[in-house]
Amino acid sequence: MKDISIAPVSARLAERPVGLLDFARSAGRNMLEVIPAETLRQTYVRGPLNIHYICDPEMVTELLVGKGRSFPKAKFTKDIIGSAVGNGLILSEGQKWRQQRRRYSPLFSARNLPTLSEHFAETGIEVADSLAENPGPVDFAQVAPASTLTNVSRVIFSGNEEVSAEQIRTGLIAYFEYISDISLFDLMGLPKWLPRKKWLRSKAPVTTMRDLARNVIDHRRSENRETPSDFLDFMIEALKTDFEDAETTVDNLLTFVVAGHETSANVLVWGYYLLALHPEMQRRIRNEILSIRKTGKIRFEDLEHMPFLRAHIKETLRLYPSAAMFARDASEDIEIKGISIKKNDALFFPVYSLHRNGVLWPEPDHYRPERFLGAPIPRGQYIPFGDGPRICIGAQYAETEIMILMASLLRRVKLSLSDKPLPEPVLTFTMRTSGPMVLTVSLV
Repeated sequence: MKDISIAPVSARLAERPVGLLDFARSAGRNMLEVIPAETLRQTYVRGPLNIHYICDPEMVTELLVGKGRSFPKAKFTKDIIGSAVGNGLILSEGQKWRQQRRRYSPLFSARNLPTLSEHFAETGIEVADSLAENPGPVDFAQVAPASTLTNVSRVIFSGNEEVSAEQIRTGLIAYFEYISDISLFDLMGLPKWLPRKKWLRSKAPVTTMRDLARNVIDHRRSENRETPSDFLDFMIEALKTDFEDAETTVDNLLTFVVAGHETSANVLVWGYYLLALHPEMQRRIRNEILSIRKTGKIRFEDLEHMPFLRAHIKETLRLYPSAAMFARDASEDIEIKGISIKKNDALFFPVYSLHRNGVLWPEPDHYRPERFLGAPIPRGQYIPFGDGPRICIGAQYAETEIMILMASLLRRVKLSLSDKPLPEPVLTFTMRTSGPMVLTVSLV
């Protein structure tokens, strides 16, 4: 299944120790630049101050699933994105988080995915048709987010005559730009009353989206639909039997918007690039798709018959995880595998490094989707959606969306590398490309 031995683009990690100020400066631009390069070669690295970088699968599992399962999200994470997503499922803790998790888990169950897949497939056909009609060089760093933004509009903001599609599109774009602008002060843990540079740009992107979300929720509730037909319907249905205050509902709707757009878009961009780099795997996947569904909408039940496509997406998430690093704060003293962790220590999980660690993976920097066609990967070694009680609630939703969009496109067009320079991975809110990802599109 191997095409060529060219390693895909990779990130530049820190080759020498990074001080606190340099950490904050670099992290605001590209958080990958502060991760020690040793994390690619070692499974545990002690960082400066009270930071632990953890790439040992047993330690990862113990901290996310075992002893450390109740450790809270890192304070700097809450400082960075709290103003945008409030106290919804991503950032809430304790009983409030448990209530929300129980309330919203059914939304993402497999029984709802066939309905949502109808919307994903409609977008996929539109994107594929557009590319087939306009072959040549195309920036997929624009195409991919446009497609997931369309899906967000379809499954959450559709059917509201008071809010136009253009309002939603421009509002969401401004909102994502705002939350991706990481403050140096937040990274340094400075007091919240100190003004942040982005405040000078005003918080209008956030307040506008919150107002839009309230409007859409109120309007949809007033319709009192008998049969849910999209994500917002399922969300409102869940709240009929489990009360939640209005602002928390807005927090969660925006949390789902962020997760459902930004992360999937990044996986699509990197996934299309890897297929352009590996034409033989692209051909295999295309043949697999055509053998299942030549025309019409890709259906949810079709996906279980596409193992090559699924393996490709899993390998894309290994090489380019959207959540390329996350952190927890230790809330008590513990010891794991001889490593002493003190209360208030910062536990960094550099997923990018874990997924490319030379101790754990053969040919770690090379594209090898066959890794996911055999025996299961050991727990704690592959965590694109996290693990434990706080594993991403929308993992199956995201995988379904990505597979349907990609399958719809690959039926119609071929992708190859262009003569434009390739971007590098950059981690701010999620791991994006550093610039345009221009690939050449041609008809199948």
